[in-house]
Amino acid sequence: MRHITLAAIVCSAVAAGTVLAAHASEPASAVNAPAPAPAAKVQPAANPPAAAALAYTDVLIKDVPHIKQKPDFCGEACAAMALQRLGKKWDQDDVFNVSGVDPVLARGCTTRELAPALTRIGFKVGPIAYKVPAAKPGEAVEAQWAAMHADLARGFPSIVCTHYDETPRTTEHFRLIVGYAGKTDEVIYHEPAAAEGAYLRMKRDAFLRLWPLKYEKDTWTLIRMRLEPGEIKDAQRPAGFTSADFAQHIMDLRKKIPSEGTWGVVVATPFVVVGDQPAAIVKQYAQGTVRWSTDMLKADFFAKDPAEILDVWLFKDKPSYERYTREIFHDTPTTPYGYYSSEHQALIMNIATGGGTLVHEIVHPFMRANFAECPDWFNEGMGSLYEQSESKAGHIRGRTNWRLAGLKEAIAAGRVPTFEGLLSTTSHQFYNLDRGTNYAQARYLCYYLQERGLLVKFYHDFADNCKDDPTGYKTLQKVLSEKDMTAFQKRWEAWVTKLTFP
Repeated sequence: MRHITLAAIVCSAVAAGTVLAAHASEPASAVNAPAPAPAAKVQPAANPPAAAALAYTDVLIKDVPHIKQKPDFCGEACAAMALQRLGKKWDQDDVFNVSGVDPVLARGCTTRELAPALTRIGFKVGPIAYKVPAAKPGEAVEAQWAAMHADLARGFPSIVCTHYDETPRTTEHFRLIVGYAGKTDEVIYHEPAAAEGAYLRMKRDAFLRLWPLKYEKDTWTLIRMRLEPGEIKDAQRPAGFTSADFAQHIMDLRKKIPSEGTWGVVVATPFVVVGDQPAAIVKQYAQGTVRWSTDMLKADFFAKDPAEILDVWLFKDKPSYERYTREIFHDTPTTPYGYYSSEHQALIMNIATGGGTLVHEIVHPFMRANFAECPDWFNEGMGSLYEQSESKAGHIRGRTNWRLAGLKEAIAAGRVPTFEGLLSTTSHQFYNLDRGTNYAQARYLCYYLQERGLLVKFYHDFADNCKDDPTGYKTLQKVLSEKDMTAFQKRWEAWVTKLTFP
């Protein structure tokens, strides 16, 4: 339910399964919000004949499919119903995507956005907003009903914006008007908020009371979008996540964001970045770290995005990180830097420690989407490689980092396993038996391959041949052109000891 005001509770609640009786609990701040300017020039109501002299014939537009709205997509669902009746394969997401509404707003279309979207799709919506006098609205409202009835008789349904019901302080709602029953004097409509909402009926006098939107003291506003088909376009569905996907996701996400403090939300496909700082600062991280690393990684390694939209939570400092991981996720972080939570489909970061851990964690969902069989050594080796990274000639490149000192100590102490041993570790062995050395060795093997121009080839060859070579050891030998891996490891260890950081 999203029209001239930004009220959304009814649509969101109904689509989520809340009983209709609960919809009257709209906050005053939403219901009484000032109305934005109409989406089109407001038309004065025509002078009608006396209401008693009016008689309306039965009319019904048949075979209009019913679509239950997603949260706050009541107008989009109404438009999709009309389009599908015309044989067009539009859905409510397609309609939202045409509207251009920023998904970060976490709402569906208002009238000012829905009407232009309908026009772009190919409908001739006509005037959409009419003023009626508040003191004596009856004749003016009747005139607009007569105009809508005439359009119904021509086979054109209308999307109307009304109050949801007559409960005080109720929110607003889009419905699709498809007919009229003269014997019972009932308006026939499709209700997007109900699962069984096709061809419902409402007494016309009740409808005429719900229709005026009372934004001003002296004049009320009627909203109607006629759905007269012109040259109707086909829906264009881009690959990957769309604005509608992100809008619905962010609607759910905002339920988790604490009401206190300042929070920024930014889309950085395929992620949504959330931070307890102003939106401008969160946007800098979203573009400078999340978007940058995503583009760089996809350029060389990953063809597919993760299957789900993931959230990146960036907490500004240690107290914030520790507090909100408890309050939002009911977690106790085991690292001061950040981590990935599969339970919450989220990357949770203390961004004060820098963006290295964030880039590391971004590698993992892409690896799962593109190389699901990837063993831990390579998954963590790649993630660790880009903890300290840069762009060079349009490609991401890892640099030496803090893990180097520990690896040198392990080499000096003779604690570094053979590459065959490292590559064959189980998850338990990799993460629990000399974890620090395993991470460092995996990282600097990837770093060696990178410096020799072989890392991209190794990744793709390994991913293509993992069924025959699940550890990657044979692929590593082939890419390195090495038969004697013992001799290679000695050369690699000598090379590592000459590296420096910083």
